[in-house]
Amino acid sequence: MKIILKEDLESLGKCGEVIQVKDGYARNYLFPKNLAIPATKGNLSSIEEITRQKKFRDEKKKKGEEKLKSDLEKISITAEVKVGEEDRVFGSVTSQDIAELLKEQGFEIDKRRIDLEEPIKALGVYTVPVKIHGDVVANLKLWVVKQSEE
Repeated sequence: MKIILKEDLESLGKCGEVIQVKDGYARNYLFPKNLAIPATKGNLSSIEEITRQKKFRDEKKKKGEEKLKSDLEKISITAEVKVGEEDRVFGSVTSQDIAELLKEQGFEIDKRRIDLEEPIKALGVYTVPVKIHGDVVANLKLWVVKQSEE
């Protein structure tokens, strides 16, 4: 069955391309997920419109990602940790902890997007990269401080 892709798919091709796939794959996966349409005469004449709409959606999404990046870079978060002798940290600050701190600030960021090479185990100021989408990466400022004793 010949179809026109409405989205970029790694395994199949780019948006607007006409490709040949198995009937069942098209009917059961691509059409219900709105990833492709049948390659009829009418649809073939609207390929330019499909690619234009995809480009518009991508630009709108990119603007939202850039706004989120600038919002994240404006804030700094503080993680209070328990310390022992000589300011040695008990435990560590992980991406899960950072995600929870961001949630308190009003940002819903998945912990898998927070790119910590290894958990933070010392007091100080850190720059933590947060992958928003694709090539958009925000640098978040994280303060790891001693928990106040009350």
